[in-house]
Amino acid sequence: MMQFTENAPPPSLYTAGGGGASLVRPWPDFPTSAKSLQGNFNNAACMEQLLVHCAYAIEANDATLAQQILWVLHNIAPPEGDSNQRLTSAFLRALVLRATRSGCAALASSITGCAAPDHPLPLCLSPLSLAGFIDLTPWHRFGFSAANSAIADAAEGFAVLHLVDLTTTHCMQLPTLIDCLASRYPDGPPFLRLTLPTSSPAPPTLDISLHELGTRLVNFARSRNIGMEFHVVASTPSDGFDSLLHHLRAHHLAGEALVINCHLMPHRIPDESAGSMTTASCTSPRSAFTKALRSLEPALVIVVDEEADFTAGDVVGRLKAAFNYMWIPFDAAETFLPAGCEQRRKYEAAVCWKIENVIAMEGVGRVERLEPKAKWVQRMRAAGFAGIGFGEEAVAEVRGMLDEHSAGWGLKRDDDDLMLTWKGHDVVFASAWVPTTSAPV
Repeated sequence: MMQFTENAPPPSLYTAGGGGASLVRPWPDFPTSAKSLQGNFNNAACMEQLLVHCAYAIEANDATLAQQILWVLHNIAPPEGDSNQRLTSAFLRALVLRATRSGCAALASSITGCAAPDHPLPLCLSPLSLAGFIDLTPWHRFGFSAANSAIADAAEGFAVLHLVDLTTTHCMQLPTLIDCLASRYPDGPPFLRLTLPTSSPAPPTLDISLHELGTRLVNFARSRNIGMEFHVVASTPSDGFDSLLHHLRAHHLAGEALVINCHLMPHRIPDESAGSMTTASCTSPRSAFTKALRSLEPALVIVVDEEADFTAGDVVGRLKAAFNYMWIPFDAAETFLPAGCEQRRKYEAAVCWKIENVIAMEGVGRVERLEPKAKWVQRMRAAGFAGIGFGEEAVAEVRGMLDEHSAGWGLKRDDDDLMLTWKGHDVVFASAWVPTTSAPV
C-alpha cells in the first residue's frame, strides 16, 4: 500500500507491462516535487480541474491516475491553508470517501494510503453554543429576519398562531420570533402552537432532547407573556414529511393561523434525482409535498433555501456546482475568524459535512439535493400558491441584521423575494407564499 508524504514525488505515469513500460494515462508536464506544485496549481481554477479529473478517475476505477491526482491535491491544499486550499481539502476528503465506498477493491486499496485530512468530528452543541454558531454569519439569520415579520403579519387577527417549523436549526429562530410577537402585540399576542418533525441528522446537533428544548422555549415564551404549546411528530424529509402532514390534517383547528416555515429543510425531501420516480405518472415527493401543503389551506408558507443546484445525476456535475458555491462559507470565514480558532474549525466542519454528502453519498443517503429558487417558484405556483413578497419592515429587519456582519454580505430584492449575497454572489433566498383562491385540480 502506497503512503503519500509531503516531499515524495507522485507515482510514475508508467507501469511495467509486457516487454517494458506502457503509458497508463498522459498528463503533460506533471510536476515532480511538492515545491513546483505551488507555482503551477495553487489557484482555484486549477484546483477545480484537478478535482474534476480525480472524480473522473475514481468513477472509471482508475486507481493509478486517482492516486497521482490525489498526491497533487494533498500537497497543494493543506487543510489549514487559505480559503481556496481549505475548500479543496474538503473536496479531497469527500473524493477519498467516495473512492473507499466505490466497491472496487483495487481502487479502495490504492486510495486507503492517501494522506487525506481527518474526517471532521460530529458537531453536538448546547443550545447556547448552537445559537452562537448560527450568529457567526447571516446564513440562517437572513431567513429568520425575513420570516419573522411576515409570520407576525399572518398572525394578525387570530387568537392562535400554529407554526410548523421545518428547519435544520433546532428551533433557534423561535426566540427572535417570540420577541417579535411580543413587541408587535403588547396587549395580547396570539397563543403559539409549535409543531416540528424529529430533528435532522445533519450537523450541528443538539446535546439535549427536543422535548427539553421545548420546555425551555415554553418557559421563554411565558417570560414574554405568550402562551405556548410544543409538539414533536416522528417524521422526516425522506418520506416527504408524510406523517407530519397527516398529523396536521388531524389537528388543524378552526380559527388558527397555520404557518409553515420551511428553512433550509425542503431540499432534503427526495427529488427526481433520487431515483424514486420511475415513470411519468409518478409525482416528485417535493411536488407532492407542496400540493399537500396547499390542501391544508395555510395562512402563510415561508420557503428559505440556498441558491444552488446539487441535483446532477453524475458526481462530476455535482462537484462543479458545489465547488462554485461552497467557496462562499470558506471565503466568508476567512474575513472574520482567525486561522486555527475553534469557532472556525466547527463552522467549517459543518460545511465539510455538506460537501461530503454531496460528493460521497448516493441514494437516500445523499440528502443535500439543493434546487435553485426558480425551481421552487415553479413547484409552489404549480401547487396553487402565489408569492406575496416581504414588506418594508421585513426588509429593514434584514438590513439591520446584515449591519452586524462583515461588509461582504448584501441584500437584493428579486421579484417578490429577497436574496442574501456574498460579494455579489447569490447565497440564500427567502420567499413568502399564500394559497390562491382555488386549489389546482
